[in-house]
Amino acid sequence: MAMTELSTPKTTSSFLNSSSRLSLSSKLHLSNQFRHLLLLPPLHTTSNSKISCSVSQNNQAPVAVQDNGSVKTKKECYGVFCLTYDLKAEEETKSWKKMINIAVSGAAGMISNHLLFKLASGSVFGPDQPIALKLLGSERSIQALEGVAMELEDSLFPLLREVDIGTDPYEVFQDVEWALLIGAKPRGPGMERAALLDINGQIFAEQGKALNAVASPNVKVLVVGNPCNTNALICLKNAPNIPAKNFHALTRLDENRAKCQLALKAGVFYDKVSNMTIWGNHSTTQVPDFLNARINGQPVKEVITDHKWLEEGFTESVQKRGGLLIQKWGRSSAASTAVSIVDAIKSLVTPTPEGDWFSTGVYTNGNPYGIAEDLVFSMPCRSTGDGDYELVKDVEFDDYLRNRIAKSEAELLAEKKCVAHLTGDGIAFCDLGPVDTMLPGEV
Repeated sequence: MAMTELSTPKTTSSFLNSSSRLSLSSKLHLSNQFRHLLLLPPLHTTSNSKISCSVSQNNQAPVAVQDNGSVKTKKECYGVFCLTYDLKAEEETKSWKKMINIAVSGAAGMISNHLLFKLASGSVFGPDQPIALKLLGSERSIQALEGVAMELEDSLFPLLREVDIGTDPYEVFQDVEWALLIGAKPRGPGMERAALLDINGQIFAEQGKALNAVASPNVKVLVVGNPCNTNALICLKNAPNIPAKNFHALTRLDENRAKCQLALKAGVFYDKVSNMTIWGNHSTTQVPDFLNARINGQPVKEVITDHKWLEEGFTESVQKRGGLLIQKWGRSSAASTAVSIVDAIKSLVTPTPEGDWFSTGVYTNGNPYGIAEDLVFSMPCRSTGDGDYELVKDVEFDDYLRNRIAKSEAELLAEKKCVAHLTGDGIAFCDLGPVDTMLPGEV
């Protein structure tokens, strides 16, 4: 999975206004005449007062003024975001849902470069769901974030109502209902995994505190930055006012890769593979579960009779997929990671098909599988489409599966000890052993 630039908390950039962020109000979007040509509904506004932007000749920040000429607010705006509107009450959109606020960290990175346009297009939350994007970056990425905002503008997404960019999570996370935490420091040459846990753990501890302070009380949090399981645990431990059940670690790319490998081996299209679970950590100790998976509704072990491949080659092919992609492509898996984030969100906002389930890393307290509590562990889940989920109870275990799960559980327990100083569990003690379990392609 690709890594993106880390976000430095509580910093400002010289070109930003006093609020340390750039606000692009897409309440000022396309003209109504142009929208009628596109067969789009007019945008909803909360006021019929006319707002206009005047841009000075010396490239200073535009000033938004009311009709009477008095200054209302000062902000940075671009192109269509600065157009003038005066919609009549009967023209206001009544068919769209209430706008939702979505925060994305590491928003200038390659994963976000694919993800943001999927979010803005309506392909994730639906064609009638307006959104506001809150993009978090670092000081050195702030100009890149401005470029991202300009590209979003040029794409003319009717559902994209607002774009804010900034470097302070306490401002960017204000009132967000979804937080997609992608930004993290990538592991460099010679860096020990324990050091990576500590460095990124501090980032996610700070972001957890910010979410706890200013986000929506029921915000859904998806952690992508690695090591994502333990980063998600750190984040939730620093956000005690947010339900622990709302925190997820992304293991959907592993699930998608596992489905692909089973489909290739069985000679079927991948939509014939269901009930695929990734157990445990997003590392080489992860457990792609072929015991409970199905192909065309039949148990995988009945369709694929090469059980040695299932126990050895299958798991290895899933683990090494990212490294193989780098060899072929010369870069890590940004696009497929973005697709897996979309899949993970859609699994929570659309009902799970009858009899199927999906994988996500969630808090283990109260789990029915006997897995140690107080971890973030990938497990099989179902959803009714309301953003919540339940753990699947009707799963089968054998000795092979239990032994593999136990290894991943032990690794996450060891990682938890490494970050005890960030979770409020005392003094950290790190003993991860001699084996490097980072997935290929993430170093």
